[in-house]
Amino acid sequence: MPEKKKHTIAVLPGDGIGPEIMREALKILEAVKQKYSLDLEMKQALIGGAAYDRYRVPLPEETLEVCQQADAILLGSIGGPKWDHLPPDLKPELGGLLAMRRMLNLYANLRPITVYEELKDICPLSPRILTGKIDLVTVRELTHGIYFGQPRGSTETEGIDTMRYRKEEVEKIARLAFSMAEKRRKKVTSIDKANVLHSSMLWRKTVTRVATGFPDIELNHLYVDNAAMQLILNPQQFDVILTTNLFGDILSDESAALSGSLGMLPSASLGDSTHLYEPAGGSAPDIAGKGIANPIAQILSVAMMLDYSLNLQHAARDISSAVRRALKDGHRTRDIATPGSDTVSTREMGDAIRNCL
Repeated sequence: MPEKKKHTIAVLPGDGIGPEIMREALKILEAVKQKYSLDLEMKQALIGGAAYDRYRVPLPEETLEVCQQADAILLGSIGGPKWDHLPPDLKPELGGLLAMRRMLNLYANLRPITVYEELKDICPLSPRILTGKIDLVTVRELTHGIYFGQPRGSTETEGIDTMRYRKEEVEKIARLAFSMAEKRRKKVTSIDKANVLHSSMLWRKTVTRVATGFPDIELNHLYVDNAAMQLILNPQQFDVILTTNLFGDILSDESAALSGSLGMLPSASLGDSTHLYEPAGGSAPDIAGKGIANPIAQILSVAMMLDYSLNLQHAARDISSAVRRALKDGHRTRDIATPGSDTVSTREMGDAIRNCL
């Protein structure tokens, strides 16, 4: 028999609730490791506020080295008001996460949104609108656009940011979105502001050209303001949403609300060689240490990691099925509980999902 491939996972617990939900995710990963006799090595490192507190930088060289040598990166939530006073390049988000995205060329962020049948009661949409299945994924360009464009900066009287895209950058993210649509419901909705923004005019023209290489995929375009409205009026129409860094940042959070809680939503940031997986929500410092955070987003991020980075689709499906089973059995953390229902702790939810494996 061929020797099993050894996989190295960089584990970055992060700040706030990050370490708590990461413990539950690693518990699930260990269960999958035992079930499938996987050869996995976890290497922990610091990032964000926790790294700044120890090293006075949010992305230490040793952390970057661990990530560069890993097969995949599992990241917890980072940041919090404790570090808001720091200059931009030392803030956990800018000097940590955004710097890592740039250094590892994590060019695409994937954020799937599913409204679980068991959690329809906490979806903010009325039953009149929620008539069908909501199952969409936002493909957000992650390393260009207004967050990285030059010139940028501020003075006491002026602030400037530059939204810039080149044709090859748009082509790369568009091809990914169309390739994903081929495995889903074969529809891509590209979102821009091509009626007023020159970068969006290039975006729309380039996406339309890339679409000719995918003749079985339906492509439609929406302006970002209309897209924001359509996500509320008719979210069932969307399959793969393709959009820019700024618009994707905003719209993926809007669509996240459809699930009822950010605690349900994983994400993946894809690079040319290494991919990063993290929950879509923030570090929630107001509930950190209380044992009430929802670990499901972090656990489903493990499922995405097994799928995209380790090519273990069967194991990924097992985790997703275990989450559904735990929800069907009535397990609820506070954020997804309905009034009057019983709730479980962060650890108890992790245990319930592990038992369902």
